[in-house]
Amino acid sequence: MEVAVSSRKKRQWKVAERLTQPSIWECLGPGLITGAADDDPSGIATYSQAGARFGLATLWTLWLTYPLMVAMQFASALIGRVTGKGLASNLKKNYPAPLVYALVASLFVANTINLGADIGAMGEAVALLVGGPALVYAVLSALLALSLLVLLRFRTYANILKYLTLSLFAYIGVLLFVHIEWSDVARALVLPHARWNSDYLTAIVAIFGTTISPYLFFWQASHEVEEQRETPKEEPLHRAPAQAPVQLRRVKLDTLIGMGISNIVAFCIMLTAGAVLFPRGLSHIESAAQAAEALRPIAGKFSFFLFAAGIFGTGMLAIPTLAGSAAYAVAETFQWSKGLNKKLFEASGFYGIVALGTALGTAMCFTKINPMDALFWSAVINGVVAVPLMVFIMLIVSSRRIMGEFRASLRLRIVGWMATAVMLAAAVAMFATWK
Repeated sequence: MEVAVSSRKKRQWKVAERLTQPSIWECLGPGLITGAADDDPSGIATYSQAGARFGLATLWTLWLTYPLMVAMQFASALIGRVTGKGLASNLKKNYPAPLVYALVASLFVANTINLGADIGAMGEAVALLVGGPALVYAVLSALLALSLLVLLRFRTYANILKYLTLSLFAYIGVLLFVHIEWSDVARALVLPHARWNSDYLTAIVAIFGTTISPYLFFWQASHEVEEQRETPKEEPLHRAPAQAPVQLRRVKLDTLIGMGISNIVAFCIMLTAGAVLFPRGLSHIESAAQAAEALRPIAGKFSFFLFAAGIFGTGMLAIPTLAGSAAYAVAETFQWSKGLNKKLFEASGFYGIVALGTALGTAMCFTKINPMDALFWSAVINGVVAVPLMVFIMLIVSSRRIMGEFRASLRLRIVGWMATAVMLAAAVAMFATWK
């Protein structure tokens, strides 16, 4: 993915880029964390359900989700890095306020529901690993994530999140302990056996919905803004175009790797469930913790341990991303002081939204709401919010007035609009198959 600039400018950038080449690890940050947070416990449940119910027949979706996800996340990151403002700020500046209020309110509701499912799954995972009351562990997990988010400085917390992404490799490690017929996997990827009925189509819609989600757009754009403000001498690219060679390379590499890891992990989860649970008829999976428990007698204790431990690790990534993206959106919309680089008393409204979302999500664990019903409604809201939001993202990133010389390239615009069309089709399919 690139930006549309002149050939002369590109030659100048290549010279500057050779002079300052950060390592790959230094390039990783917002994109890596965003991609990892996408594989949250509710996402793990969705991928496990797809694999357990349809075997290897949904693996082909990753051929589409990766490039489309890269395009939308790169566009979101580009908006943040170029303008120095998050998505909500750019939306409020360029589009009618009532529309922005509706999008942000829907985002908060969907994120809160997702938080409830994720916090509950974390509690169940800890209970599976060490025994004891899952509800207590759910509350303690939420308090731990919230405390770290509020008390630590942004740079410290960002580094913690960065290392927490390593927990995703648990799902790659699981494949070492289960039997896989790789010839069947290759066949499923190249010649997928699609089943075009309502249940299968609903699973496909769920995979796209959990992979390309509105909260990821808000989080990566705002995280880019935070990174820029926390790094000495860095400025938004529209004010400091000389920084473009290094920053655009970093954003591109960060997004490609982050979304790549996200999709590889999703693939591994679907493959594990499809290769282990589906052949044994264990298709009724309602949570990530239940998928882990189902693996124990079949794939062994170590596979179970890796799967369950991964749920807690990804939950620790998901809570700040879900609560934080909603807080950024609300604070930017109402022009409040905001940011994880601020202390609690400096951005009380921002941290108040973080705490409110986390508290409401935790409270859901004490209700009789079925987690899968909650995730269904979250998917419905995200399906409604994603399409108009993606339209506005593409309009912003394609605008020379807003992005200047850093407007999206033709390739990025084509893939971005393709992603928007796919999500529109997914939303239509979701409502068409609604029972």
